[in-house]
Formats: sequence, structure tokens, C-alpha cells
Amino acid sequence: MFKTLLPRIVLFRKEAVRLWQAFFAPQTPFYLKAATLFAAFYLVNPIDIIPDFIPLAGWMDDLILVPLMVSWIVSRLPVPVKADHRERNDRPGAGNGPTIDGRARRL
Repeated sequence: MFKTLLPRIVLFRKEAVRLWQAFFAPQTPFYLKAATLFAAFYLVNPIDIIPDFIPLAGWMDDLILVPLMVSWIVSRLPVPVKADHRERNDRPGAGNGPTIDGRARRL
């Protein structure tokens, strides 16, 4: 169980960053921006499908539904927005610079 949980957490983090950047991109359709706001509102809203005062079950719906909503929204982003996200992260100042040849030179 824990072997599949950690990669899913990392993927959710990347999708959340992509969604945040796409929210401010002008190419993102209005309905995806509205869905993003709904997902954030659902997370902080006290009215859920299963209320939070029910032990564990109330939190489980947030832990399952919010990542599913984020994944669904990211999968529907237009291609230019996804490409803009990749270009932004490939800049040298972004920490994910171009790959450098690792072979050492001999003098």
C-alpha cells in the first residue's frame, strides 16, 4: 500500500503546481478555472459529501476526491498550457535545467 502511496503524493504535488500555473494562463478555458475554484472550495468548505466530524470517514472523502478532481482538471488542460508549464520548469533558474553530459574530460 505504501509503495503506491508515495508516487501518488508526488504526482498530486506536480499536478497541483501545474493547475496553479494554468489557472493564471490566459489559454485555460473558463470552465477549468471554475472547476479549480470548486476543488479548492470543496477542500475548505465544511459541507462535504461525508461530514468531517465523522471520524476518519470525513477526512477520507477529502483525501480521495480532491486529488481525483485535480487529476481530472489537469488531464483536460489544453496543450499550449501544458507546454507552457514544461517550458517554465526547463528554464535554468527553475532548478530543472537542461541535462549536462556527465562524462569527465581527461587532460
